[in-house]
Amino acid sequence: MAKFAGNCGRLKATEPTGRGSPEDVTGAPLACNPSVGQSRSGKLPSCPKDKSRRGSNAVYVPVVSSIGKPLSPCHPARARELVRKGKAVRRFRKQVFYIQLTEREDGVVQETALGVDPGSKREGFSVLSAEHTYLNIQTEAVTYVKKVVEQRRMMRRARRFRKTPCRKNRQNRAKGGLPPSTKARWQWKLNIAKWLCKLYPIKTFVVEDVKVASWPGKHRWNTDFGPLGAGKKWFYEELEKLGNVVIKQGEETNRMRTDLGLLKNKLKLAQDFHAHCVDSWVLANSWVGGHLTPENKRVFFISQPIFHRRQLHNLQPAKNGVRINYGGTRSLGFKRGSLVIHPKYGLCYVGGTSKGRISVHALSTGKRLTQQVKPKDCELLTFNTWRGGNSSPV
Repeated sequence: MAKFAGNCGRLKATEPTGRGSPEDVTGAPLACNPSVGQSRSGKLPSCPKDKSRRGSNAVYVPVVSSIGKPLSPCHPARARELVRKGKAVRRFRKQVFYIQLTEREDGVVQETALGVDPGSKREGFSVLSAEHTYLNIQTEAVTYVKKVVEQRRMMRRARRFRKTPCRKNRQNRAKGGLPPSTKARWQWKLNIAKWLCKLYPIKTFVVEDVKVASWPGKHRWNTDFGPLGAGKKWFYEELEKLGNVVIKQGEETNRMRTDLGLLKNKLKLAQDFHAHCVDSWVLANSWVGGHLTPENKRVFFISQPIFHRRQLHNLQPAKNGVRINYGGTRSLGFKRGSLVIHPKYGLCYVGGTSKGRISVHALSTGKRLTQQVKPKDCELLTFNTWRGGNSSPV
């Protein structure tokens, strides 16, 4: 991931070569290498209705106006030219590279849609226009909140039996709200949608509806009380504040995918375009049209790192019954999850702290690289709420 982010920051002012050099391709985020023999001056396939075949594996750079309005993305060569002439500056938002114009407040905007394929373990998101497939994202669903809340409740109850200061029981303040686990699961999808709306001119959200298991004779459960039904209802209401929402059933998605001759990977946990992004791509394409096959199958994988923010101390006491502090939001001046650059480990993010040192983790996998990093050796870039990695070209 460090190599990916580093390449995005070095834009070249030269035009791409005829067959597409590696330097030209990796100048933009999520870029895919062109196929062997692909020529810039070569003839386009003789199929005018299939716009998706124009430039296989093409990747476009998001463009934002000087006042922050998202515009239609441009080709990486065009982005380099704008930066070289001083008409745009390079920016990053959640590990995705984009350019911001310095002179224009408005510009060309094509109709763009976001396809959302919810899932229990993995989820897919695709940003499409009638001309191009801009971005495919596969995320890990938030499934850990329920266990964390149960552990927090257990710790609070245990403290009430010990001779330690504790607050009195409070009444349930979440009247009419969502359970924490349900809220976190659907809030994660909403955060992804809001993030993409700041980069792309998305006006329509095409979501595959999640069927809720009904109980015969249980009217209240079937309409209001079910966590899944209440969660998706809240999600749809929040999406309508951002744009038009179109709901598709699973049978419709399957039929559209079959009509286009696309196959779906049966391995739901596979990091592959055909696992979940194929459905999100079909959903978005059903609204914008213009594609017969996905020309960009590159996938950006995103997951949410878990930090112990609410835990006060270790569950088991140390010597003399002392419970060592555990968790927190900061590590020796760094907020946990912050992106830093280390001379040895490159681009990584900050984890926990111990004995005057901090731990750093790989951005793509979350694996801990070391626990012996001095804070003064790290250069702070920005705070980050998730980690992600780029897939290999398909």
